[in-house]
Amino acid sequence: MDPDFQPDVEALTRALSLMHEGPTAAHPKALPTALPEKGVSSRQAMEWLAPHVFNSAAYLDSELAAAHMDPPTPWITWATTQWNARLNQNLLHPATAPTARPLEHQVVSWLAPYFGMTGGHMTPGSTLANLTALWAARDCAGVTEVVASDMAHLSIAKAAKILGLTLRQIPTDTMGAMAEDALPSDLTRSALVLTAGTTSTGTVDPLALSGLAAWTHIDAAWAGPLRLTRMSSRLDGLEKADSVAVSAHKWFFQPKESALIFFKDVSKAHEAISSGGAYLAAPNIGVLGSHGAMAVPLLATLMAWGREGLAARIEKCIHVAEIIANHVSQDDRLELLAWPVTGVVNWRPKDPRLFDGWYQSLPQGMVSTTTLRGEKWFRNVIANPSANASAITDAIKAVHL
Repeated sequence: MDPDFQPDVEALTRALSLMHEGPTAAHPKALPTALPEKGVSSRQAMEWLAPHVFNSAAYLDSELAAAHMDPPTPWITWATTQWNARLNQNLLHPATAPTARPLEHQVVSWLAPYFGMTGGHMTPGSTLANLTALWAARDCAGVTEVVASDMAHLSIAKAAKILGLTLRQIPTDTMGAMAEDALPSDLTRSALVLTAGTTSTGTVDPLALSGLAAWTHIDAAWAGPLRLTRMSSRLDGLEKADSVAVSAHKWFFQPKESALIFFKDVSKAHEAISSGGAYLAAPNIGVLGSHGAMAVPLLATLMAWGREGLAARIEKCIHVAEIIANHVSQDDRLELLAWPVTGVVNWRPKDPRLFDGWYQSLPQGMVSTTTLRGEKWFRNVIANPSANASAITDAIKAVHL
């Protein structure tokens, strides 16, 4: 048997050691500029590649990591992702995923009720989840246009273009929430897309609008997991939608690529977006054909933590965001855009001429930037339960311009 397809416990243990060590002082050896004619051994390749992978990576569990909607991942997902790589299950076929398919059904059935939905399936990200939802809207409800705010995620415009639907963008208020009074009066052929946690500001659209259109889809990629926390009421109205998208690789703390699409009437939606084939023993549901067992790490995380453990980590993120916002509001040099609702804090120096200087003075990975109404703002996104509010506010205090 080919030894590279058999477990090498010593080499796998070394791989774990390299992961634990992280960055090293070793300078990475240059990679070949072209595909080598002859390979090195698997162990040599691992040692060669490790410094390239670890030395310059962005460590999302750093106490100062607070810039993007990308969280660190719990160690149980590292282990279960290795299991997935070992087995390489393909959920397209029941025969190649006899356990992985029911495990995905299990995790979806656990989570769907929190969003007022009856079921759904997993996708590699919310871009595909949003596309899937609007595909179902077109074929189930006969919609011909997508109505979304001008702050909706770019995946909404992509989906409309792919599906041949007209996109109508609705203006937003200063925080980026959809302006209700700008909605068209006739939504009988429309898929209304509401955002629960915009990318720039974490703003939640008025979810009370759910149900006013032929189909309502809520892009809850960022803020959706709040439904499992004490802050659940911040997303009231979400349960009236026809579909909800959630990124598991955000506040469910999963590795890329992991998301969920939920439906109010899952039987009708799945029937509309299913395909058959002579080689298929079961209908192929959704956009993907072959796809892996992305539910396994999510199921393991939820089993390990329970709802309370997940909620505690999200609530800690919210608390850190509030501490940062409170600090900014009391610093005479700074301006806070608004009190954070979903863990995103927007702020800037009152003197806009100092913006670039501030950005260069702050630790790398602590803030990102966004542009709102033509003006630049800093953006702290607390997706990291290990973010240290004191370390972040101390870094802000330390800037002297």
